[in-house]
Amino acid sequence: MGRTVQHEQVILFILAVIIGLLGGGCAILFREAISFFQGIALEPQYDRLDNLFETVAWWQVLGSTTLGGLVIGLIVWKWIPDQRVHGVADVVEANVLRDSQMSVRVGVLSALTSSMSIGFGASVGREGPVVHMGATLGAFVAEKLHLGRSLARTLLGCGVAATVAASFNAPIAGSFFALEVVLGHYSLGATAPVVIASVAGTMVSRGYFGDYPAFIIGSHEIASILEFPAFAILGVMSALLAIIFVRSISAVRSTVDQSGLPVWLQPAIGGLAVGLIALAYPQVLGVGYAATDDALREALTITMLCALLAAKLIATTISLGCGFGGGVFSPSLVLGAMLGGAFGILATAAAPELSSGPGAYTIVGMGAVAGAVMGAPISTILMVFELTNDYALTVAVMVATVIATLITRYQIGHSYFTWQLERRGLNVRDGHEQRVMREVKIAEVMANDIVSVEPGAPMEHVREKLSTSSYGTLFVVDGDGGLHGTITLSDLAETAFDTEIDALLNAQDVARLHPPTMQQKQDLGVAMRWMQAEGEDHIAVVDDPIAMKLVGVVHQRDVMMAYRRAILAARNEETEGT
Repeated sequence: MGRTVQHEQVILFILAVIIGLLGGGCAILFREAISFFQGIALEPQYDRLDNLFETVAWWQVLGSTTLGGLVIGLIVWKWIPDQRVHGVADVVEANVLRDSQMSVRVGVLSALTSSMSIGFGASVGREGPVVHMGATLGAFVAEKLHLGRSLARTLLGCGVAATVAASFNAPIAGSFFALEVVLGHYSLGATAPVVIASVAGTMVSRGYFGDYPAFIIGSHEIASILEFPAFAILGVMSALLAIIFVRSISAVRSTVDQSGLPVWLQPAIGGLAVGLIALAYPQVLGVGYAATDDALREALTITMLCALLAAKLIATTISLGCGFGGGVFSPSLVLGAMLGGAFGILATAAAPELSSGPGAYTIVGMGAVAGAVMGAPISTILMVFELTNDYALTVAVMVATVIATLITRYQIGHSYFTWQLERRGLNVRDGHEQRVMREVKIAEVMANDIVSVEPGAPMEHVREKLSTSSYGTLFVVDGDGGLHGTITLSDLAETAFDTEIDALLNAQDVARLHPPTMQQKQDLGVAMRWMQAEGEDHIAVVDDPIAMKLVGVVHQRDVMMAYRRAILAARNEETEGT
């Protein structure tokens, strides 16, 4: 047994390396695709757009965002089944609700439309697309190798870690993002392969792009412990900005849905609006790292910081609300940088001897806003440090990010991603044990010890049959197997021992009609809720709620035993990961 487990772990580690290398390659292809599309529409240098109009005409910008949006809309409308670009929320859904199963076709098309979105100028980030790419890669490998659910989830996390790490040159943050946001736990068995994949993906990326942080800045130091109230205030302000950001996306999306605009036209309309904003503030186009870099270098005035904050907020909510593909991490970093930079200028002016400088507050704001939006404070803090290569502000970033995350969770829920899923009527915020319970289907726990009578059976036969039922329930079933009702001793009431009226009654007359039923495809969690709500110890299982053909019965004792096994399985997965 021990040798078998070791063999599985070796195979898992090998698969983690393979997925990591492939994930790194996917991240490179994605960034090069962005560069390709931007080179066609605007200019090849895709992260520096602040001087755009030195080489590009205004009509070219409008054409890029508008016509690009039209092309993206047509692709989404024609070839993606649910007519929307997929992202991080769909990966979380796949992990929690769909046994880590993902469509390769949707993954490829989502990556294509997302790279086009960023390349043509939509104000979105690249973390969402690369997360979905990595998850699709991991799910594809797991499916082809016919791996179990636990291993499939681990490979899903490996793919996410590899692509995130490779895309941002952030192996630590990539690992924690996969564990914190996607897998939802830090099991020993999952952590090791996820880290291996993250490192492998980073090696591929560094071999291609070089080992450089996204932002090259000077070092910062906390000037005084008296600054921490200011960092806390910035955390509160970051939470307010994150809440406005998420709710603005919701408002735009709802408005677009209610407008009646065809799906293929929505990104074009949004692209036109973004293009008009970009005529005044070209920094809003794409991921927006040029503006973030300027804020970190303290090269922007407070007026420009506030203007870019408003412009980026509006452009991003329009882009995401109108159906462009992309993520929220990079826009959140930009928004946080603008807020932090402006706050830092005011704080420095108010108490110059106590301030670490606007650049330090810019870093703190980046972590606080991004962490609040994503609902992932740990991985966001690490991501900010790896992007800036500045660890001196660790405590300050942690204070502001935790405060911002707590306030945002209280107002809008766990994260932007869970908010997206809840808009679709999906709940993924249950604990790890509840997730395992959802995996146990009624078909796995139902019994076939059915004691039944036909609707026309005489009362004498009903009493005789009921006495043979070990659990005191009799099912009234017709000749075709259709369920009519149930009979228990309490249902017989005064007829239980009164044989004088037997000639007047049959099973159909004393049965409880329309009893609660379940289907084989439903899960253990549903069974527990129904038994509690209905006060039933035994529930009939039917193949179809219309035909009502009886196929089994679920007993409370079996449900409780399965529940205990599910809890043990959840705890075992958290400690072993396999």
